[in-house]
Amino acid sequence: DRFAVHRDLVFLGDVQRRAGDFLAVYGNAPFLNQLFGLTAAGDPGAGQNLGDPVARWRAGGGCFVHRWALPRGGRKGKQLGNRAGSGQMWHMRFNSHMDTALSQASAAAKRGEVPVGALIVGPDGQIIAQAGNRTRELNDPTAHAEILAIRAACAALGSERLPGCDLYVTLEPCPMCASAISQARIARLYYGASDPKSGGVAHGPQVFEHPQSHHVPEVYDGIGASQSEALLKEFFQQRR
Repeated sequence: DRFAVHRDLVFLGDVQRRAGDFLAVYGNAPFLNQLFGLTAAGDPGAGQNLGDPVARWRAGGGCFVHRWALPRGGRKGKQLGNRAGSGQMWHMRFNSHMDTALSQASAAAKRGEVPVGALIVGPDGQIIAQAGNRTRELNDPTAHAEILAIRAACAALGSERLPGCDLYVTLEPCPMCASAISQARIARLYYGASDPKSGGVAHGPQVFEHPQSHHVPEVYDGIGASQSEALLKEFFQQRR
């Protein structure tokens, strides 16, 4: 679970364009990456959003390093500086909680619910709440895993917002859940499988791209995607 990021070159991916740009990054950047505790985005100018170098972690396996940044308007990255190629490396560790979300998804499938699981991690790295889909059990169309996890975390913390918290979910959030994530001020969203049919982050309305989305979390996709896809395919195949 260890990986390396080139000190001077960071891959910036754009979820909307499904593409990326390599960006030169200054090693003495003033920005501190809260996840890894190191400088990451170098000397950004006005309106620029380089983001952090982060692992695309595949639960239960190895990892590939990059971050899907989600700048508004699909802005393309820009080449900054000329220090790429120094060969200096930083080693970092990223601990994923997607395995727990996948367990919640499996439990949901056993209840006859669409297998989607979610959880909330606090700023201290501890899981605050976790849930799986319960729309059929509760006769509630809003009882998606993300909504239930957000409700439980807010109740546990005694707050209507969850600043500094991360949300892990096995499937790309729908528009309803994406909006709730923004309203809850979730800091980072990690999701597994993409959902071209019903997703609201990289597909459909792309909620976080709207000016009315007053808070935009950092978005990381593809974490545990194969496991999530396998659960969904098995679930629907059994009902055909």
